[in-house]
Amino acid sequence: MSERACKICHRVTEEKECEVCKNKDLTRNWKGVLTVYDPESVMGKKGEYTIPGRYALQVF
Repeated sequence: MSERACKICHRVTEEKECEVCKNKDLTRNWKGVLTVYDPESVMGKKGEYTIPGRYALQVF
């Protein structure tokens, strides 16, 4: 199964539903990935990521 990105929170997942926002509107059309280990880091705060994980930078 290929990875998909949530159109709302941009979380990258292999599941059929986003683990973060429970959205089922996922897409395979996305670019770039940001891995957030610490939501309190500079990038975590700047991107408003509250949960560690992989996020797409652009979702189409």
